[in-house]
Amino acid sequence: MPADRSEALPTARRPHRLAGGQPGLLEPGASTDPYRLRLYRILRTDFPLGHDPGLGAWLLSRYEDVVLALTDPRFTGYPYDGAPRGPVPAPLGLCRGSLVCTPLPEAGTAPAATHTPTDTAADPGPGPAPAVERAAYVLARRIAGRDRADLVGEFCRWLPAGADAVAAGLSSPDSSAPARSGGGADDCARQTGLRERALASFLANMLDDPDLLAAVAGGGTEAGMLLHRAWAETLRRDPPVQIVLRRTRTEVRVSGGTLPAGEAVACLIGAAGRDPARFAAPDRFDPLRADADPLFSGPADCPAALLGRLEAEHGLRALLAAMPRIRWAEGFRPTSSGVLTRGPRTLLVRPS
Repeated sequence: MPADRSEALPTARRPHRLAGGQPGLLEPGASTDPYRLRLYRILRTDFPLGHDPGLGAWLLSRYEDVVLALTDPRFTGYPYDGAPRGPVPAPLGLCRGSLVCTPLPEAGTAPAATHTPTDTAADPGPGPAPAVERAAYVLARRIAGRDRADLVGEFCRWLPAGADAVAAGLSSPDSSAPARSGGGADDCARQTGLRERALASFLANMLDDPDLLAAVAGGGTEAGMLLHRAWAETLRRDPPVQIVLRRTRTEVRVSGGTLPAGEAVACLIGAAGRDPARFAAPDRFDPLRADADPLFSGPADCPAALLGRLEAEHGLRALLAAMPRIRWAEGFRPTSSGVLTRGPRTLLVRPS
């Protein structure tokens, strides 16, 4: 294991240390980039179990411990008990664990809502897909003729609301349209900010790899499979929700010690998704990786999870159709920020 070189960083970029040397998750400097500051790595290797007073919770950062907290019946939701107990994983990905999780209108049991990253792509069937597709193409055409555009501010931010506007019968996506994800049916689906961050991370990963873009541009079944896997890989490598809170119902033994009963537990999804004990080359974006894990995609029937995937897949297709030569603006490199929720703030591109 490489030696920790965080002490060589400038003071403003070092993770703040609590008593005993444990990095503080919410302390100054930690919220900018826990990956670049090696905060997650330090927690996994040196402090696999520790209490963070700022968060008011015990921290779990190793993959095996996070999976245990997400699936074991000795853990429950926090702050309420409504979140599911094992063997079904707790809400994560884009799912917020709403106590009333209503299917999207006319979505039924469409095949696309039940696939894992290893499944083949399929026709999404009835439901929100046509509205998402139409909204994506309208937004893409609006920026296609520009010399420079910000995909976060002009595409990712409005696609969730735009899809809802089209589904509601409006003529086109409009920035004044209210965010009514899922027809207002579910609290999960109303979290359009999380879908914006996830979509931005997905587009950043895809635009960083011209070969991937070329592979999906042609369409067809294989391209659909690749898009599906790329979306799942984004949720592993760059999850929009970095922390999922749980609560112990009894004492639980984990790799770093024993969690007391009745305590809040912070599952560091961002750390678990890049645990080298579980994933080969964990920092690399690789949709074709052999060790893919569907856990990070969240519940397959969650309206927000379904909408997020549709927005990513139809969104990228629309951008490539309207701007076949889309690329990063000169000198631009995407960067993400945030430790509770995370994603790029800006994606500057040359549409043509």
